[in-house]
Amino acid sequence: MNKEQVFSTEWLGRTLTFKTGLLAKQANSAVTVQYGDTVVLATVVESKTERDGISYFPLMVDMEEKLYAAGIIKGSRWIKREGRPTDESVLTGRMIDRSIRPLFDDSSRKDVQVVLTVLSADKENDHDIVSLVAASAALSISGVKWNGPIGGIRVGRKDGKLILNPTYEEREGADLDLIVAGTPEKVIMIEANANEVKEADMFEAIKLGQKELQGAVNLIKEMVEKVEIKKTKEKEERKSAEEQENEKEKEALVEKANDWLKDKVNKILFNKEYYTKGERKLAVQAIKDGLDEFLFAEGIGKDKRKFAINATVEKAVDTEITRELVENERRVDGRKLTEIRKLESDVNILPRNHGAGLFSRGETQVMSIVTLGAAGLAQNLEGIEGTSEKRYMHHYNFPAFSVGEARPNRGPGRRDIGHGALAEKALEPMIPAKEDFPYTIRVVSETLGSNGSSSMGATCASSLALMHAGVPIKKPVAGVAIGLASNDDMSKWKVLTDIQDLEDGKGGMDFKVTGTRDGITAIQLDTKTDGILEDIIKQALKQGYDGRIEILDVIKKAIPEPNKELSPYAPRITSFHIDSEKIRDVIGPGGKIINEIIAACEVEIDIEDDGLVMVCGVNQEGTEKAVKWIKDIVREFEAGEVFTGKVVRILDFGAFVELMPGRDGMAHVSELAPYRIGKPSDFISVGDMVTVKIKEIDEKGRVNLTMKGLKENEALWKDEKGKQVGGGFGGGNDRFNNNRGNDRFNNRGYRPAGDRGGFRR
Repeated sequence: MNKEQVFSTEWLGRTLTFKTGLLAKQANSAVTVQYGDTVVLATVVESKTERDGISYFPLMVDMEEKLYAAGIIKGSRWIKREGRPTDESVLTGRMIDRSIRPLFDDSSRKDVQVVLTVLSADKENDHDIVSLVAASAALSISGVKWNGPIGGIRVGRKDGKLILNPTYEEREGADLDLIVAGTPEKVIMIEANANEVKEADMFEAIKLGQKELQGAVNLIKEMVEKVEIKKTKEKEERKSAEEQENEKEKEALVEKANDWLKDKVNKILFNKEYYTKGERKLAVQAIKDGLDEFLFAEGIGKDKRKFAINATVEKAVDTEITRELVENERRVDGRKLTEIRKLESDVNILPRNHGAGLFSRGETQVMSIVTLGAAGLAQNLEGIEGTSEKRYMHHYNFPAFSVGEARPNRGPGRRDIGHGALAEKALEPMIPAKEDFPYTIRVVSETLGSNGSSSMGATCASSLALMHAGVPIKKPVAGVAIGLASNDDMSKWKVLTDIQDLEDGKGGMDFKVTGTRDGITAIQLDTKTDGILEDIIKQALKQGYDGRIEILDVIKKAIPEPNKELSPYAPRITSFHIDSEKIRDVIGPGGKIINEIIAACEVEIDIEDDGLVMVCGVNQEGTEKAVKWIKDIVREFEAGEVFTGKVVRILDFGAFVELMPGRDGMAHVSELAPYRIGKPSDFISVGDMVTVKIKEIDEKGRVNLTMKGLKENEALWKDEKGKQVGGGFGGGNDRFNNNRGNDRFNNRGYRPAGDRGGFRR
């Protein structure tokens, strides 16, 4: 049994500890990272052989959130095992993938899998940063060809003060939540959500994070120096003379193809301006066809021609586009480096939806649709951070037809979840508070055409749709993708606004930034370099600001502000507060009363513990009826008020009359008529409608009624119905006077405190 090796350092006020050599010994590497009491196990495995028939580096990053880490058993009655990854774990996995991927040898075709398993969660230190550091640590001692290590750090801002690796509590009420991954020299990945943070402030936060992640990097380097790194044993291949000859032939073929391409790629790509994705695809295809014809004329067979084309054309195109951008500031479609493609926006597109918006930027086209619902339709979330509720949701779809392809739609993938989360994060600070707009809000963005940053298109379309739906968002939000062209050593570079297709190649970046006119709301950066410099970040933030202001002007032309009225097809919510002590009166035993209101008025009702009541219905008349019903249940009666109600119960000493749904009062037999009545049942029956006046409300809150002196009841008295002949009052009066009936006056609407009949709100 190998001895466990332990490495520790103090990092930003807490102990960061790495352990290796004890767990998961059959993996290439395994490192347990602890920060506070949050513990993550990172493992790395590289396959022994390369995968045939693929043209990309096959990296998999899987984030495993185990409920046992937080001492939680799944709330479902039927399923206790963790199921599909939560959206949060998918987003964390994508964040780590974007941080580590640029440092691999992308020519490799061996599968590499990084698995991050949360073993313990202390509910203070977020496991995402611990997982990012753990992935870097495990890769650094895995023997896999990876140009690390890197570090990761979170930067928060609260009350104007930057906080490094803030706890969950410190993040509450913060206006910035930023994650930076990279080295002290270069930034590789940025993930941020913010509440209108200025560009200069965001830049300073990024710089601070980049500086302070050094502590984690230093500990990884210390571990690398002292740990024996496993070397992958590869089968020694003895190549035959024939195989060696074939390799030489391939090298010569690639060299011949590159010689031809060197002279032809620029002439074809930049002989005119290619405005559409289709035109650019045809231009690249023309290069492939020209090379194929040249090689055919040279007497080279079909299979070898195909090999040469696949091995050279894409790289040559990428190289030439980068060269023209860096040296001549030329783009294939003729735009200036800071120029955005043609912008269009519209809201008058669908007849019956609660709200909709259509946004186009060049050939990227996204339609967002808003649906409003009752507060009770909010999504319940369950994970290792506990349970929570989500009332604003954004879902993003990317069908195959949006890029002109034919393939089956199998539901949202990791990319769809990531793009949807980014647009949701961009708009979240602008969503009104529940008290001001008590709706559950779902936005669905359908990507109808994609050619560069459909997630930013979804952000813009969602702003349009929300305003069209009448959601009083504080300000519209827009987003734009900023790109990069650079040479290998980053000595020359240019930042591009609004990148598309051919511009997202090696040496580039995808720096998505969203915000209002007054500040940034979200950032997501990934790069195809080994990291970007501070000056590039500063320039990207500047061009991102200029770009989104231009887009916001186009959004404003389509709809200058949120509609004042909701769609006639949207439900109406009326919210008001009641005394929290009277919630039980509205709910009734086992939910009887509230369910009766819901059924009779065709509404949905949600009641918060503080007494906030939200009544939601499409039919305004039904909504108003339900609101009145509830208010009547909880209203305070006053002596002298007159009601017409149904007799609901008769006893020997009097009759109970329903004043309001669920609220009764009692008229003593002596108060039923201006003459003496022997038995109340001789005078009135259950179901009769009578008019009563509140005579008094006694010290126990019981409502005593009288029918005397009310002209509406004169018809009942005309023939002296029920009048007692001879003697005193009826026996019922004696029973009432002896208080034998008082204890029975816990009638409808007067249940003992705490009796909610088990109804769950």
